[in-house]
Amino acid sequence: MASPPPPGYHQQPEILPPDRESPPAQPWSRAARDQTGQAASRPAARKSWAYAPATYILVGINCAVFVAMVLSHVSIMGPTGQQLYHWGATQPYAVLYGGEWIRILTAMFVHVGIIHLATNMWCLWNLGLLGEPLLGPFGVFAAYILSGAAGNLLSVGVGMYKHQGGVVGAGASGAVFGLAGVLIVLLKSPRLPIPPKELSALRRNVIYFAVLNFVIGFGGNQLRLGVNIDNMAHLGGFLGGILFALPMIPRIGSPRPSFLLRRRLAVGLMSCVLIFFGVYLSAVFPVPPGLTQQ
Repeated sequence: MASPPPPGYHQQPEILPPDRESPPAQPWSRAARDQTGQAASRPAARKSWAYAPATYILVGINCAVFVAMVLSHVSIMGPTGQQLYHWGATQPYAVLYGGEWIRILTAMFVHVGIIHLATNMWCLWNLGLLGEPLLGPFGVFAAYILSGAAGNLLSVGVGMYKHQGGVVGAGASGAVFGLAGVLIVLLKSPRLPIPPKELSALRRNVIYFAVLNFVIGFGGNQLRLGVNIDNMAHLGGFLGGILFALPMIPRIGSPRPSFLLRRRLAVGLMSCVLIFFGVYLSAVFPVPPGLTQQ
C-alpha cells in the first residue's frame, strides 16, 4: 500500500521557449517529397494543424486534463499536493511501493496551475512544430511519452535516494526537454535539405533553450525562490530524448523505408532502456517488509 501524499508538491518550472527570432514553427510539407522519398529543397508555405497533428493533439490533451481538473474544483493557480496526486502526479512511494507505475505516464499531462500549463504548452508547441516534419506524428508521440517517462523515472529514483518519497511531481517539462534533446541530434544531420546557416541557427536556438532552462532550474532551487523545480525530470527527459534520437535519421531527406526502420529501432531501444531502469529501481528500493504492494 502506498503511503498517503504530503501536502507539498514538486512543481515543474515555467520553462522558456526557443528564440522566436528564428521561429521553429516551420513545418516542411510531406507532399514536397519525390517518389524516392527525398524532400524538396524548400519548405512548404502552407501552415496547418494537419502538418503537425501530434503536436496539436498533445497540447489538446494537456489542456483538456487541466480543464477537467478545474471543473472538478481544483485550484486554477495552485493545486494542492493531494489534488495533483488524485489526478495522476508521480510520488516515489506510490510508484515503487504501491506499484502505481501508470503515474510515470499520467504525470506528464498534469500541471501545477495555469501558468505552469501555459509555459509548458508554449514550449511544446514551438518544439513540436519544428520536430514533427523530422520525426513524423508517431515519432513526436513516441519522443514525448518515452522521454517524459525517462524524466519521471529519474525523478522518482532520485527522490527515493534523497528520502523524499512522499513528494509529488507533475508536468510536461521532462517530455519538452526530451523533444529538445531529439532536435539537437537530428538538426545536425547532413541529410536535411536546408541551408547550413539556417539549420545551424535553428539548432543553436534549441541548445540555448535547453541550457537557459537548466540554469533557471538549478539556480531557482539554489536561491530558494519558493518554486520547486524538478531538475531531475528535466535531465532525465533531455538524456532520454538524445538516446531516442541517436539511432534515427530525419524523415526529410531520407528514404521512407530507412526512416521507418530507424524510428522503430529508436522506439524499441528506448522502451527496453525504460523497462530496465524501472526494474533496477524496484531492485534498489524494494518494498519494505510488512508493507503490502498493491
